[in-house]
Amino acid sequence: MPKVKTNSSAKKRFALTATGLITFQHAFKRHILTKKSKKRKRSLNKKSQVHSTNQNFVKRLLRLRG
Repeated sequence: MPKVKTNSSAKKRFALTATGLITFQHAFKRHILTKKSKKRKRSLNKKSQVHSTNQNFVKRLLRLRG
């Protein structure tokens, strides 16, 4: 039986913390930054947690369960 592969795009986009939370980096921080306010860019810098409704889906992509 072949091994089930982890989703390659998901492993680049999500990270697992030591406490088991799944974090991701915000979008819209790569280019066209001149029209965005400093406050908006600063808030986009911070990592965020995956919402509880999407956690099971992301865990399945990362092969962390099931």
